[in-house]
Amino acid sequence: MSQALADDAPLIHDLIGIGFGPSNVAMAIALSEHNAGVAREEAVTAHFFERQPQFGWHRGMLIDDATMQVSFLKDLVTLRNPASEYSFLCYLQSKGRLLDFVNHKNLFPLRVEFHDYFEWAAAKVDDMVSYGCEVVAVRPVTEDGVVQYLDVTARSGGELVTHRARNLVVGTGLRPRMPEGVERTERVWHNSDLLARVGELEGTEPGRFIVVGAGQSAAENVAFLHRTFPGAEVCAVFSRYGYSPADDSSFANRIFDPDAVGEYYAAPEEIKRKLIDYHGNTNYSVVDIDLIDDLYRQEYREKVLGTERLRFLKVSRLTDVVETPDKVRTTVESLVTGERTPLDADVLVYATGYRSADGLELLGGIEEYCHRDEQGRVRVERDYRVTTDPELRCGVYLQGGTEHTHGITSSLLSNTAVRVGEILDSIVGRTPVRVPDRAGTAPEPAANEIGSSL
Repeated sequence: MSQALADDAPLIHDLIGIGFGPSNVAMAIALSEHNAGVAREEAVTAHFFERQPQFGWHRGMLIDDATMQVSFLKDLVTLRNPASEYSFLCYLQSKGRLLDFVNHKNLFPLRVEFHDYFEWAAAKVDDMVSYGCEVVAVRPVTEDGVVQYLDVTARSGGELVTHRARNLVVGTGLRPRMPEGVERTERVWHNSDLLARVGELEGTEPGRFIVVGAGQSAAENVAFLHRTFPGAEVCAVFSRYGYSPADDSSFANRIFDPDAVGEYYAAPEEIKRKLIDYHGNTNYSVVDIDLIDDLYRQEYREKVLGTERLRFLKVSRLTDVVETPDKVRTTVESLVTGERTPLDADVLVYATGYRSADGLELLGGIEEYCHRDEQGRVRVERDYRVTTDPELRCGVYLQGGTEHTHGITSSLLSNTAVRVGEILDSIVGRTPVRVPDRAGTAPEPAANEIGSSL
């Protein structure tokens, strides 16, 4: 479906994707499978830009014993196409581990294994992506008073390259959230940096770590630091009495079903808020019960043995964070009594979650065409397309940042495979078919229309 406007104009892609994390990898796979089953003139041409030099997904949290919190069946393809050659099961078969995994009788793979699956899948569609390219501008291309195309400019090293698109799919992922006024440093970390930062401590003997947070990542950080540094004390600080278990029961998990997205989208605003309140404990600030039990057993065992390295500072908050050349000086304040206790550490880790990027923050010149609601949130259609002025003919689709319209699965893997299928159907329905040339055949698209500029 691509064409060139003129000899000196960029080739026109049906779709350009910003970011190449799991969501846009799934998008590329859906495109590949679609193109394999249609006539050449109905193929959807696409290209993706990824600022990382290679595929990577939360590499800083690939702790060796950490497992996924979703079933392996919620991979990049299975809920959309159970027969796909890009499934986790096909990955296992290619690695010679399929029977071993079956005998394991576990729905939840190791996180490091699922990351390897993502890398395996991304490599199969890497003809569609330019790594090491950061998108720096998106500009409208206007013809006869309407925006027909978007020019996407990316920086690769010292060079700028521009591609043109009919549709844009933004999948830039999540941003680490830090408390207001706190910056990440060599001694003050966000949990997303854990493994890289821990590697820098090799050869040192830290005496104390502080971990702030009460979710899955916080608990994993506490457990990992406790076993990795047997001479160090690990202090967990949170505002509740302890970690709360994640509700992964069968009925509650229906909040992640594809049908639930449509129901949430159609619900009044008041009901949307209630659904998030009712089912927030399926995903937010909760921990797997097995990990909770392990940490409690470890704390109790240390009390019995009189070697208490694992400390849980409950119903408290951290204040007065000051970094010195060799320490982080903090104060732990009881939320009940207001008592304030000094607490120094070699490293302070904030496991304070992530925030969704504003899907329009990269769009610059076309943001003025995009609509927001009375709370300043992006308006999004059911097919994940941003609501725009009619003068913007291009589709702008969001993979993430749509929790206010589409529910909890906005930034989760649970609905990724189905979501990209819905976006693809929307794009196919909106994109004109290329017209055959005079010989009766459609012109040959050039390698996903990557062009010679990359």
